[in-house]
Amino acid sequence: MAQGTGAQRPRWVLGLAALAAAVLVAAGVLVVTRLVGDDGSRRTGPTAATATPAASATPRADPTPSPTAPPGAGITGPLNLLLVGVDTRVSVPGWEPHGDAVLVVHVPKGLDRAYLFSLPRDLLVDIPAFPKADYGGGKTKLTHAMSYGSRVPGKPKEPSTAQGFELLRSTVSGYTGLRFDAGAVLTFNGFDNLVDALGGVDLYVDQRVVSLHRRPDGRHREPAPGGGGYVGPQMVYEKGERHLTGWQALDYARQRYITGGDYARQRHQQQLVKALVTKILDEDLARQPERVQQVVDALGDTLVYAGGPRIVDVAYALGGLSPDRFVLVGLPGEGVGQGSAYRGEQLEPTGRKFLTELRAGRADAYLAAHPELRVKG
Repeated sequence: MAQGTGAQRPRWVLGLAALAAAVLVAAGVLVVTRLVGDDGSRRTGPTAATATPAASATPRADPTPSPTAPPGAGITGPLNLLLVGVDTRVSVPGWEPHGDAVLVVHVPKGLDRAYLFSLPRDLLVDIPAFPKADYGGGKTKLTHAMSYGSRVPGKPKEPSTAQGFELLRSTVSGYTGLRFDAGAVLTFNGFDNLVDALGGVDLYVDQRVVSLHRRPDGRHREPAPGGGGYVGPQMVYEKGERHLTGWQALDYARQRYITGGDYARQRHQQQLVKALVTKILDEDLARQPERVQQVVDALGDTLVYAGGPRIVDVAYALGGLSPDRFVLVGLPGEGVGQGSAYRGEQLEPTGRKFLTELRAGRADAYLAAHPELRVKG
């Protein structure tokens, strides 16, 4: 079992008392909360009067209770959800969170299908000014939007992940043209706990991956003398069907020094999300409060839920989505340089056009014309 590292992480509390947690699935698609007793299901009606009515009183029929609408009944779509995975480097005091994994889920009106795509962490974007963090704006890598936005003036050692998410959300919205209804930030440790709370995950490993970070027994590899990488035996994920535990799933999804680089890592993250979605939907976990509570307890404060509809409503509304209607989309990109200096990434025209067609409600037709954009789950 992997060992924990570093100091206790700060608590990021948004104003959702008793927030709970989340099923990473698809950018918050099945993020859920502690609602036992919160939706009225455990409330009792008024205590009946014990006095015997007078004989002359006219009997009254008890009013027929109005049917209670299920959670999420008012959510019809479209929905745009933003999920961010961050490495908080909890062993380093005051380390600013970086948006290392940025995933978007678009659910069209009718809630009968969903599209999941990733944006490169090094995507060159226009980050807007953000007075809360004394940030004046600029064009740089997407991953920095989270760290720049997390800075709290006067508190250099206390970055705010929730605040950083605000700037990242605005940045992604400006780039994609999508307005986000809800979002979530999950730390790497939180993801580890999530997978274990679900009993692991079954995944097809599509290429041999050698871990930079972990030993075969799950322990972290030791830093090399002088800070030049790591030393010691390495965990290897061989191609084929695999059952992964929490630390294994996290480790596999983090690797980017592999064939295909960061774009392969994005693909693996999407495949992992879909594997979790499939498990949750197949077992109907999104609509089982008791099982949800187990996930809640496992995640604790490693997740920040960022506004929008009640999390339980989003979870329940999307709980009937069929896994085969959950479409993974890979947006091809290329490096951008200035002379010999690497500046970041940009999406190729087919990837940028997908965003336009998605907004217009023509994603299916566009993917039919460009099947190379579909990622095999």
